[in-house]
Amino acid sequence: MGLIVLVIFIIGWHVGMYGLFKKAGLNPILALIPLYSTWLIVNKCEIKKVWFWLQLIPIAGQFITIWITIIFVMHFKRFSLIDHTLVTFAPFAYLPYIGFNQEDKWYGKEVVAAYKKEPSREWIDAGVFAIVAATLIRTFVFEAYVIPTGSMERTLLINDFLFVSKMSYGPRIPITPVSFPFVHNTMPGSITTPSYIKSIQVPYKRLPGWVEVKRNDVVVFNFPAGDTIINLPDFGSKQPYYDVLRNQFKGNREALMSEYPILVHPFDKTDNYIKRCVAVGGDILQVKKGILYINNELGYKPIDAQTDYQLTLSSPLSTEYLENDLGIRIMTDDEHNVRYNREGDYGEDNQNGLNCMINLTIDNYNKVKVLPNVKSITPLLKVGVDNDMFPNDSTNNKWNVDNYGPITIPKKGATVTLTPQNIALYRRLITNYEGNTLEEANGKFIINGKETTTYTPKLNYYWMMGDNRHRSQDSRYWGYVPETHIVGKASLIWFSWNDGPRWKRLMKTIK
Repeated sequence: MGLIVLVIFIIGWHVGMYGLFKKAGLNPILALIPLYSTWLIVNKCEIKKVWFWLQLIPIAGQFITIWITIIFVMHFKRFSLIDHTLVTFAPFAYLPYIGFNQEDKWYGKEVVAAYKKEPSREWIDAGVFAIVAATLIRTFVFEAYVIPTGSMERTLLINDFLFVSKMSYGPRIPITPVSFPFVHNTMPGSITTPSYIKSIQVPYKRLPGWVEVKRNDVVVFNFPAGDTIINLPDFGSKQPYYDVLRNQFKGNREALMSEYPILVHPFDKTDNYIKRCVAVGGDILQVKKGILYINNELGYKPIDAQTDYQLTLSSPLSTEYLENDLGIRIMTDDEHNVRYNREGDYGEDNQNGLNCMINLTIDNYNKVKVLPNVKSITPLLKVGVDNDMFPNDSTNNKWNVDNYGPITIPKKGATVTLTPQNIALYRRLITNYEGNTLEEANGKFIINGKETTTYTPKLNYYWMMGDNRHRSQDSRYWGYVPETHIVGKASLIWFSWNDGPRWKRLMKTIK
């Protein structure tokens, strides 16, 4: 569908230009030559030559080309807002109409020089310019982002407001270019109505960036398992479609779809997530007893990273100590005599506060362990096998969040051997991320109609984990993040709020 629209756009544009060139006294055949035709318009309308060269800037230049076309149309005495809107959004129909009807003719620069905009039109043009400029900045330079969950605490806190650099890894050309401005994937005031037109899509393309994604960068990316969602407020990324399909419906897609409304997002419109890239393509990752290892060496542990501990006390910790010294905000359920943190930092008491779970940074752990009323404090590690772990194959991968791997992160060009024991690690990569067909029969693999025992990834992949290792839905649950899904690098906290500004966090760089 998108290709058909593009073909109609290109043909209609050049047919219209043919008619306009003929009316303007230019050789109409030259209207069919890309770029050169624009050069002739610039000269005919006496537009400064610099604008011709500026239109060669990727993406932004397309808006300049539209502006040049509007100037050209104004020389046919077409000044209204409707005229210029049609030039912008329907040139494939509007330009042929002007070019071949009997009424419109070339009036020249005198009619343009005599034209005076109404004040209301000045405001409209200024508003359109502001929207276009802000959209270009948001798409290609940087974007504001707010932290919604505690998965990165305390490196990043809930209601930290960030700037995410699109230039660092290279800005991505929008895959779904027609969408409502300044929102991501839903319309303002709705959490279920898409904000984009899915029928118009362009192939993935990323402009050159300053750096590649590096190990330990804090990265914003499109949620890989969010391409298909249950389109209800309590589901979406909170309860991913694939988890519900596997756990509740035992893989029966028809049964799920008969009960819930389903929405399939283009990958650039899946929800934005923020995590730390702990491994890149080719790395061997393993988590042993809650400790991350990369290539058989200790992985980087951020100083503000949090983890769960089991705490045994001879007397309860005071609310004042928890809030003022440890920074844990406490709420109290008087009915059940339970204290807890609003974000889940301080787990349920045993009603007297002598045994509890507590989520601590390494600095806070060192403070707590020396308190005289602390009898013991030990890491709270998961035991057993968790089938919710990627790749959801507990027969061959008996893993949980604290004991995971080893797993090798796929790398572009690095061929892997496919076996019945490891195919679960690569199914989604082969089909969803790289667009191949995959059939499995009697232990054999048929990719794009050809039997094979190997596969060579076309993309680079990354492994993302939250700094709050026990409170993070991350790659341990849904696997690799392909390079196509990378949005940008988290660079700066420009504001932070928690019942008032967190002044110490303002303008803090992200490490």
